[in-house]
Amino acid sequence: MTSKKRGLSLEDKREKMLQIFYDSQDFFLLKELEKLGPKKGVISQSVKDVIQSLVDDDLVLKDKIGSSIYFWSLPSTAGNQLRNVRGKLESELQSSKKRFAELVEQCNALKKGREESDEREEALNELKCIESKYNELKDEMVQYADNDPAAVEAMRKAIEVAYSAANRWTDNIFTLRQWCSNNFPQAKEQLENMYTEAGVTDDFDYLELPAMASVGTTDEQM
Repeated sequence: MTSKKRGLSLEDKREKMLQIFYDSQDFFLLKELEKLGPKKGVISQSVKDVIQSLVDDDLVLKDKIGSSIYFWSLPSTAGNQLRNVRGKLESELQSSKKRFAELVEQCNALKKGREESDEREEALNELKCIESKYNELKDEMVQYADNDPAAVEAMRKAIEVAYSAANRWTDNIFTLRQWCSNNFPQAKEQLENMYTEAGVTDDFDYLELPAMASVGTTDEQM
């Protein structure tokens, strides 16, 4: 059984039609190209679309002379098109390099303005000390609840104030992070590296105040 012959792809058709121009280096009407196309394996019904795609890519030129439209292409036309594409790519490369330099400069500027990160680290160290003291006091809370409820309540409020202060710093950092994301979306990777260096990792979050027994509840149970 003979297999069915596979048709030409659009790129194959473009190459075949271009070869017609290069071989003859002449001017053609569309109807002439529709007659020449089948000799190259391009059916006449698709010649118009193939020629138009070549015109769109500046590989084939066309012009109206009188009432007729003529098409032509020389090997130098393709060379000029490649040079134009190269020039465009070089221009885009220069723009990309310039933008990259701007992003690096913005990233360096952001690093210089990280004073809050140092203060945040200091606040966290202070909070660790408070938590350590809190754990010690929590163990003694039951013993002193009956003797001095006012002192215990003052202690509780001091701990709540410390947690609230730490969470305010956390909120400020989240706000600054969102502001940077909105204003410098192109520097996302540099910003993420900066956050990691500052200790703002994925598990960075607000602190939750542990539940503490109420002094009033202890009095009521006595």
